[in-house]
Amino acid sequence: MKVRIESTRTIKPIYEGNCHPPTTHCISLSIFDKITYNGHIAVIYAYRPPTSANATIEFGLQRALSQYREWAGRLGEGEKGDPVIFLNDKGVKLVEASVDGKLDQLMCLKPSPFSHSLHPSLKDVEELLQVQLTRFTCGSLVVGFTAHHLIADGHSTSNFLVSWGKASRGADMSPLPLHDRTIFIPRKPPHFEFEHKEVDFKSKNLPKDCPNKHKDNFVDDIIVYKVHFTLDFLSKLKARASPPTNNPQSKPYSTFESLVAHLWRAITRARGLSGFETTNVRMSVNRRMRMNPRVPNEYFGNLVLWAFSSARSQDLLREPLPYAAKLIHEAITKVNNNYFKSFIDFIRTRRRRKKTSCRQWR
Repeated sequence: MKVRIESTRTIKPIYEGNCHPPTTHCISLSIFDKITYNGHIAVIYAYRPPTSANATIEFGLQRALSQYREWAGRLGEGEKGDPVIFLNDKGVKLVEASVDGKLDQLMCLKPSPFSHSLHPSLKDVEELLQVQLTRFTCGSLVVGFTAHHLIADGHSTSNFLVSWGKASRGADMSPLPLHDRTIFIPRKPPHFEFEHKEVDFKSKNLPKDCPNKHKDNFVDDIIVYKVHFTLDFLSKLKARASPPTNNPQSKPYSTFESLVAHLWRAITRARGLSGFETTNVRMSVNRRMRMNPRVPNEYFGNLVLWAFSSARSQDLLREPLPYAAKLIHEAITKVNNNYFKSFIDFIRTRRRRKKTSCRQWR
């Protein structure tokens, strides 16, 4: 069964009244924008009937874009050569499609050529946001959504999707996003409390038009498993991973920490690594809740750093589960307010040194 494309067009923001903002402004990417993935990500949402009409969803998207103008803009270079988002309202791509079949018969939970056809192509994309509305004969709707990661992280993108849903229902899009990407100010003098060698700062490698290198080819050698963990299993796992309950100074590890520790050990065992090989696990940490002063949840952009845990394979498998859980907990705990500020100082100082070196060389 194939997806039949019915129409493709560009959707631009709709502003209330005659309040049209200028289309010549631009926003510089923040430190955290520049270190994230320079490419598009794709997400698919499936809805059973009843569903809203395409025209209703389209109008809601246009309303939401008036508050999230970055999605309707374009990536490029500013006057100083730094990567920026041009707020030019060039718009996003909207694709309407249909499938001659029922969703239950065709939708698979694993990546496949069919599931890839339920969202717009990620190859040679100019738009920063694309939407595909695919209708099935049973009345179900699949919304394929692609977005450029330099514009926003998962938290910000989720806020946008909620606002889009509210706008489609005619509701207020509150709370409104915070667009100021200049709030990350380095300390004077800078203070480096941590090593940040794991950061690969690639902003200088961002080309003028930031083309997407992603290929649309389906990778056949990737095996995907869907695992369902029951609440009872997670509860017992958390109890096994956490410190003894008779120690009043120790708090239980979170469900996330306990589950990641369990998966880390299971995957390491399945890989058959030799005892002295180092195995690593990497986790993304949202800065919004960890900064002082706290960054509002409405901040729109990227605000994530990585937490890393490492261990020798033999230690990870020989020691009980609490050993791995402790490594996970310590790595996440380290990425705190001081860590984020140390990172900002490190990146800003590194950039100044590079500019000075270039001037001296010239």
